[in-house]
Order: sequence, then structure tokens, then C-alpha cells
Amino acid sequence: MGSHKKAIYSGTFDPITNGHMDILKRALKVYDEVILGVATSTAKKPMFNIKSRLNIIQEATKGIEGVSAKAFDSLVVDFAKEENVYSIIRGLRTTTDFEYELQMSYANHSLDKNIDTIFLMPALENAFVSSSIVRELIHFKGDFSHLVPHEVIDLIKEGNIE
Repeated sequence: MGSHKKAIYSGTFDPITNGHMDILKRALKVYDEVILGVATSTAKKPMFNIKSRLNIIQEATKGIEGVSAKAFDSLVVDFAKEENVYSIIRGLRTTTDFEYELQMSYANHSLDKNIDTIFLMPALENAFVSSSIVRELIHFKGDFSHLVPHEVIDLIKEGNIE
């Protein structure tokens, strides 16, 4: 009997995008369970409050087995320890992402040698999608519906913006 493999896919998910969903679905091919670790990230001044982000994620992932979402306000390494998880999933779109994420993975590994970071790339059609692009479109009342899961478009439109 194999062991149950769990990973954390962390981020602000402000809001969750098709790119996030792409990475999540790829991670579920490798892991039995993926916890979406939603960073409160008050320093980043998110557009959506933590409760709204969790609600949007729950709607986007409804019916996808092996997914849960939990807020955290600590180092991702500490959150991983609390959840008894040793793999952190990170998405890579560009070389800039790679440089930043590589540094973060080294920093996390320096804090806990048992933590591994797994990098996954989205499909080409999602490679440009980011929460910041979606937030910009929301701010200027542009069409963002092709960049987020269709199940959450209305939630995002009515969302509790901070």
C-alpha cells in the first residue's frame, strides 16, 4: 500500500486564475491531496479580503477531489510543518518567476531541510495569466472572464474588495 502524498500550493490567490487552476490540476496528477495555502499577505494589500479569496477558491475547486483551501499568516515552511507536508508547489511562467522562486526555495530549504519545492509550468495558453493582470482588468472594468474559472466570475464581480 502506497503512502498518501500531500503538497501545499501557496500564494495569495488574489483572485484565483486559470493559471492557478492549471498548476493545481497538474499537481493533482502527482499528489493525492493539495492544500491551497492562501497567504493573508496584508503587506501586499490584496484586492480581495481573505474570506472572499477562500470563498472564490472553494467555488472554483468544487467537485475537484483532493483539494482543500486554508488561510495562513506565517512562513510557508511553518504552515507546511503545521499541515505535516513536505512538498511545496510553485508555478513558473517566466525566467523572472524562476529566479525569484529558486531563491525562495533555497530560503525555505535552509529553514527546513525536509521541505522540497516542486516547480510546475502552466500550459502555454495560461503562461501570461496572473492575478495582477486580472486585478488590473477588474479595476478598469475590463473583461477578465477568460482568465478565471467561469464558476467564479460573478463572485469576483461582487467580491468583498478590501
